[in-house]
Amino acid sequence: MLGWELPPHNSGGLGVACYQLCQELSKSDDIDIEFILPYEAEHDADFMTITAARPIGVSEIIKTSGAYDSYKYRYEDGHEEWHDIYTQAAHYERGVASLAFSREFDIVHAHDWLTFRAAMRLKQMTGCPIVLHVHSVESDRAGGERGNPLVNEIEATAFNLADRIIAVSELTRQAIVRDYDIPAEKITVVHNSIKVDDLVPMETRNVYEYLMQLKMQDYRIVTNIGRLTVQKGLPNLLKAAKEVIARAPKTIFLIVGSGEQYHELITLAADLGIGRNVIFTGFLRGKQWRDAFSIADLFVMPSVSEPFGLTPLEATAYGTPSLVSKQSGVSEVLKNCLKVDYWDVNEMANQIVAVVQSDSLRRELTANAYRELQHLSWEEPANKVMSIYRDHTVQETGA
Repeated sequence: MLGWELPPHNSGGLGVACYQLCQELSKSDDIDIEFILPYEAEHDADFMTITAARPIGVSEIIKTSGAYDSYKYRYEDGHEEWHDIYTQAAHYERGVASLAFSREFDIVHAHDWLTFRAAMRLKQMTGCPIVLHVHSVESDRAGGERGNPLVNEIEATAFNLADRIIAVSELTRQAIVRDYDIPAEKITVVHNSIKVDDLVPMETRNVYEYLMQLKMQDYRIVTNIGRLTVQKGLPNLLKAAKEVIARAPKTIFLIVGSGEQYHELITLAADLGIGRNVIFTGFLRGKQWRDAFSIADLFVMPSVSEPFGLTPLEATAYGTPSLVSKQSGVSEVLKNCLKVDYWDVNEMANQIVAVVQSDSLRRELTANAYRELQHLSWEEPANKVMSIYRDHTVQETGA
């Protein structure tokens, strides 16, 4: 298994999905997993082996706070270098290649473009079948544009060489076919899921005491949690927020996360004249992150293109209803939530106003979504992945 992050050193849902999928896969007696990461850190994952892929000559890889930031590489001769994400992917490929003949494996399962070069190298070196798990394509990350041509080339080459492709949603499957002309029958949809029992229970006291005080004065809280990037559609949420605040002045928008649009969004909120009703917290973990879900009266995920999106499921688990863009994979799974086109600012505002002004609607959405959540698990996704493994290992070995 080739992946870029795992909890607790993850910056988003990719690491969570990898961790929980592997945890479920490991329950089978037929599988042993070695998960290869691009950095060294302690992980609580006794159900699999975790290895750091260090290129020859590198003594230590020091990860910064985010999965997509520069990493520090400390070399055996004592010097240090900082490398950007593209150089890291190249180093990861060389590090993985150095491990190829020191262990035995039947199949390579790689997550997203950052690991695809390494997967292709292993296929070239060993002939081992490769399964590519697509959590997003470059047009998703670029907000509907073509994005970085280097990433486009890596994805196109990898998709053509893959023995099988897994897409986290039908939306992503269609994007792979559209962007790279890959036959649809080569791609299997395996939706992400959530382990409700693994979520840390809520505590009585919420850290957002100032928001609790406002709620006692009949204010309502609308929360967004995620990376502040073009893919996530936050400018449209802020434009909708202006209309919401005009109609329901006692509405506060809590924006949790960091990213390249952080300062741009703060400026936009000021330009729209809604700065006093919008709070930007920056990146959060732990209790502050959990409490941001539970304090909310509505969670909004307005993504331009969201291949899946775990946060609405997390919001549901913490007792908060969701409004998600129709351009999201989670909308294929979660039926009891509100849905809107990411570009339809007026309708987004209408639906937010409806929730913050109706306690009964909010309670009904919350109760129905929570009941639906109880039927979700990683068992079915893991069974689909195991079926893919068996098809391709049997095919390759002739067993």
